Amino acid sequence: MKVVLFCGGMGMRLRDYSEQIPKPLVNIGSRPIIWHLMRYYAHFGHKEFILCLGHGATAIKNFFLSYNECETNDFVLSQGGRKIDLLRRDIDDWRISFIDTGLTSNIGERLRRVRDYVSEDEVFLANYADGLSDLDLGAHVDAFLQRKKVACFLSVPAPHTFHIVHSDADQHVSKLEHVGRSLVRINAGFMILRREIFNYMNPGEELVIEPFQRLIDQRQLLAVPYDGFWQNMDTFKDKIQFDQMVERGDTPWQVWKR
Repeated sequence: MKVVLFCGGMGMRLRDYSEQIPKPLVNIGSRPIIWHLMRYYAHFGHKEFILCLGHGATAIKNFFLSYNECETNDFVLSQGGRKIDLLRRDIDDWRISFIDTGLTSNIGERLRRVRDYVSEDEVFLANYADGLSDLDLGAHVDAFLQRKKVACFLSVPAPHTFHIVHSDADQHVSKLEHVGRSLVRINAGFMILRREIFNYMNPGEELVIEPFQRLIDQRQLLAVPYDGFWQNMDTFKDKIQFDQMVERGDTPWQVWKR
């Protein structure tokens, strides 16, 4: 299946880290988060990617145009450096389309602008390009195909460190509940969409607002609960947490290493 990745946003909450590097290119260890996500999809056999570009498009293009597989693969150097034999490859069998979807477009409009690239496919995958998981993607897809619905996304426990306040009309607090331990769940991406999704979309609409509401009204949208590993990179604190996980060898999203 083709994989649509929304990687054209401004990434405002990560600008304290860098105003020059778009969020998809922020490194986790030695490679950017978009590389980790694409390796994840490729592991499950989905190697045709459509990148919805906007902010930072040139930097994303240049990353792949100058990609050096020697940086993350074992290789043999001979003839004084004139010959390099890679013992393993990363992206050799990937097909990547780089599509300008507008500098300020929302997710829904970015999806509409790549419609021609997926319109011949009955089903395709989509993601926000800023979150990683150890989800069994094969089982996720198989379960969706059996349901005959138009769309689904992954539903995970709210990950933030805030507390939900329960209080009465007189402002007396009855309970403080860590949001991560509450029943609150969020849309974590890892979407599966049938091409009928475009029948529910109008120009300029945000995907998860008007189109998703139309799907909800017709009981065509599924939220698939998942309590395994999922983490997004929304702030500089998230980046530090990812880097710490890499340093201690705790990288559950790297399913290709199992």
